[in-house]
Amino acid sequence: MEKGRLEAFSDGVIAIIITIMVISFKVPNNAGIASLTSIIPAFISYSLSFTYVGIYWNNHHHMFQAVTSINGAVLWANLVLLFWLSMIPFVTEWMGSNHFGKWPVICYGIVLLINAIAYAILVRALIRHHGKGSLLGRAFGADLKGKTTVGLYVVGIALCFISPWLGFVLYTVIAAIWFIPDKRIENEIFNKAETIT
Repeated sequence: MEKGRLEAFSDGVIAIIITIMVISFKVPNNAGIASLTSIIPAFISYSLSFTYVGIYWNNHHHMFQAVTSINGAVLWANLVLLFWLSMIPFVTEWMGSNHFGKWPVICYGIVLLINAIAYAILVRALIRHHGKGSLLGRAFGADLKGKTTVGLYVVGIALCFISPWLGFVLYTVIAAIWFIPDKRIENEIFNKAETIT
């Protein structure tokens, strides 16, 4: 199967997720500048979540540059990822509305953790389809970065039982780690181009 429809559908769902997050902002009840302080927690939550959704979109796009075709398993793995990405607006609003209370921040971390696992499942489905020796298989290899990220989310969730802010800070650090698009795929594509020439 060709990959075009999967990419277009994924782009559309991700655009809707971002739209839902911005629509969920509650407008302050008065026109004074001081009233904006009441939405600072929601803005912080939105900013981190927007960054995360952008990271997933960016890395999804990069990954599919190395993909030539898809199969049914890839379609379902991609839908699982999109489902969990679509949960981000819910936990974002819950966390921001409750000023980073313990359980909202824990649930936010759980959703981020499951998204990371869902992305890893999608990667594995694509590698199974294309083979370990494929460009994608070589680029990801043992996927140490992805496995480390899953471990960091677990640590972040555990830290929330001490202080939700500790967990939130670690979630922010993880986003910073992934902010620059994953270069493994670009490097493999560049190496392949050099080998051909």
